Amino acid sequence: MAFIERSVPCDGKRMMSLEEFKQWLLSFDSDSDGRINHSELREAVRLSGGLFASWKSERGIKSADTNHNGFIDDNEFRNLAHFADKYLNIRITGF
Repeated sequence: MAFIERSVPCDGKRMMSLEEFKQWLLSFDSDSDGRINHSELREAVRLSGGLFASWKSERGIKSADTNHNGFIDDNEFRNLAHFADKYLNIRITGF
């Protein structure tokens, strides 16, 4: 009996690597500063079909923003990946 490999796990979460996740989020970086703010994260959640985008983006910023400056910068994307795995229906691999 052969096993079938799936790119989408049986839990239905969208899969991407940490680098793919970072590049995907940076596509919403409207001011091109290399950081993600609350409104940019809200837009990413909203366009990915997430419910309660404003609430989730606020929680995402609070949980990932370790230096409390209101932005997710290069050092904090890993923290946001943990949040995305739990609340945004995205499975991040390789972190």
